[in-house]
Amino acid sequence: MPEIRRVAILDDYQRTAHRYAAWESLPDGTQLTFFPFHLGGTEEVVAALLPYDVVVAMRERTPFPAEVLDRLPNLRLLVTTGPANAAVDMAAAARRGIVVSGTRAAGLTSTAELTWGLLHALTRSLPAEERTLREGGWQQTVGRDLHGARLGVVGLGGVGSRVARVGVAFGMEVVAWSAHLDPGHAKALGVTPVGKRELLSTSDVVTLHVRLSPRTRGLIGRDELALMRPDALLVNTSRAPVVDEAALLAALHAGTLGGAALDVHSTEPLPAGSPWRDAPRTVLSPHLGYVTAGTYELFYGDALGDILAYAAGEPIRVLTR
Repeated sequence: MPEIRRVAILDDYQRTAHRYAAWESLPDGTQLTFFPFHLGGTEEVVAALLPYDVVVAMRERTPFPAEVLDRLPNLRLLVTTGPANAAVDMAAAARRGIVVSGTRAAGLTSTAELTWGLLHALTRSLPAEERTLREGGWQQTVGRDLHGARLGVVGLGGVGSRVARVGVAFGMEVVAWSAHLDPGHAKALGVTPVGKRELLSTSDVVTLHVRLSPRTRGLIGRDELALMRPDALLVNTSRAPVVDEAALLAALHAGTLGGAALDVHSTEPLPAGSPWRDAPRTVLSPHLGYVTAGTYELFYGDALGDILAYAAGEPIRVLTR
């Protein structure tokens, strides 16, 4: 049976991963290291992970292309939280004999909940008003009503459906579009299926809930942003590359878009000099959609189970693509 010697837990930003699984059940003598910071680029990743035979990656935070996998000769098991990871070169892993295991999916409800938190923060200027209040001031802005407004949901899957239900409960007119939208499912939710152009050009709020794939990369670009009303709001809790960030930033500075709330960013953690840090009419969060105790319990519990199963010679939840 494979021997487990060194295990690395990546991107433990909150220094809490040790709480969410019974890591003491790892084989005696296992060296367990929690990395509370992002490792960085290829050279930093290779240097840090060279001694480890097991790595637990937090979703797509740390890419594992062939050039990284080929330089980690000790790596035998790569665990990713979630049931898929587009940042892992599966062909290179298979060539190297590295087993890639995943965990069950989590974060559907938590991401939907955060979507509404971001939207409320944007429509009621909560970050700015909170700062003003703490500095001794009082009301500075006039908020926007959601009741009666049109909510455009792009992607009506697990997260999008939950977001749509809340929109209906708030008395919003909810419309939806995706490349493979099921009209019957939409109507059962009280949602009107529409074309992409109509959704973008008529919605007060557009919220994105699609998987990142070659088809959805750049789904919202300069032309799509130009279709949106100048007072419209964009919310992205999906993946950053779904939106052309340069085009979005330009629209915000030009005043041709009402505002944006973003939980996802092309480079994470967000660099100190990022132009998003002072972008106008924005609410930003550090990819918190999945960051809840319930999600972490499932992710880390399953990750531990993957490691123990591998050590017993019977890998589970093995990913091939």
